[in-house]
Amino acid sequence: MLTDFRSYAALDLALGEAPLVALVGDNGVGKTNLMEALSLLAPGRGLRRAEFGELARQGGSGGFAVAATLQGLNGETRLGTGYEPASPEGTGGRKCRIDGVTVSSSSAFAEYLRVVWLTPALDGLFAGPAGDRRRFLDRLVLAVDASHGSRVNAFEKAMRGRNRLLAEDAPHRAWLDAIERELAELAVAVAAARAETVARLSALIEATRDDASPFPSAEVRLEGEIEAMVGTMAAVEVEDRYRAILRDGRGRDRAAGRTLIGPQASDLVVRHRAKDIPVDQCSTGEQKALLIGLVLAHARLVASMSGIAPIVLMDEVAAHLDPRRRAALYQALDALGCQVWMTGADPALFADLPRAAACFLVTPGHAVRHGAAVA
Repeated sequence: MLTDFRSYAALDLALGEAPLVALVGDNGVGKTNLMEALSLLAPGRGLRRAEFGELARQGGSGGFAVAATLQGLNGETRLGTGYEPASPEGTGGRKCRIDGVTVSSSSAFAEYLRVVWLTPALDGLFAGPAGDRRRFLDRLVLAVDASHGSRVNAFEKAMRGRNRLLAEDAPHRAWLDAIERELAELAVAVAAARAETVARLSALIEATRDDASPFPSAEVRLEGEIEAMVGTMAAVEVEDRYRAILRDGRGRDRAAGRTLIGPQASDLVVRHRAKDIPVDQCSTGEQKALLIGLVLAHARLVASMSGIAPIVLMDEVAAHLDPRRRAALYQALDALGCQVWMTGADPALFADLPRAAACFLVTPGHAVRHGAAVA
């Protein structure tokens, strides 16, 4: 249910128990807006990482609301989030509620709902900068550990504080010692959470490996100095080592204008497991298939670790797949046991959906059920 969200003045979309949901319509009619609304029911800023004030409908009140009713093993749960513009009284900002009761943040939703997504913006992930892969990895971690986002934000804030101190003509040594102690604790926590998720994901991929699958298995590992230490030392020892690295590197980091060593410089390294080559050496089609396989594996990991089958959002996922891979994708998604949302401009893309799937025709500001599946 949406109110004044993006292109929707009001929307109440009843899905029933459809495991696969297809949103069909021309480009620009609001299909991805629906996916983005769902992504706001997960910790963070959603799949577009937009500022909340930007999500309100133009010509509306300046705020918006997104709500969903979930059917689970323990009955119904209502989740809601929204934004109110600042008022003279100082109120406003983002609001989150569970069954009508205000909660501190969207992290509380993780007890009831997990969300995994794949968007066209990720198509260049493997050939792009390491920062994109770190954000992708942090999203993977966040889906199994709702506290990870807070740790990453606190680490980045502490790192910015250290960089500002180093930029001063005569930084106070005691202040640097204090902020580096905080930075080391947060760095180890961030690196450990990333390393654990990558290890679990890698083990799951190996356990379910199928070299005949249209979506080849990926080999994933985390590359970074702190991550390497986390795998071989106690956390307290890693914190001491990293504090020494920060202390000894103050001159170097000051000259660079940034902190050079730490989790902010790590990378997610991915290889095509069957071919044993780096993924950026694969064809564009193979990279897309590897990415889909990675997201499918992550959805299974989220379900196994949290006990909650996640909602999976796949924006324009089928448009560039050949018919064989497309049919295999729908079979794989159906076998996940999750509710999966997909978008596409061409109804023919969804001809191979199972009969239990639901299709909605999306037009500006509206979404209308289009039968069990589109033929």
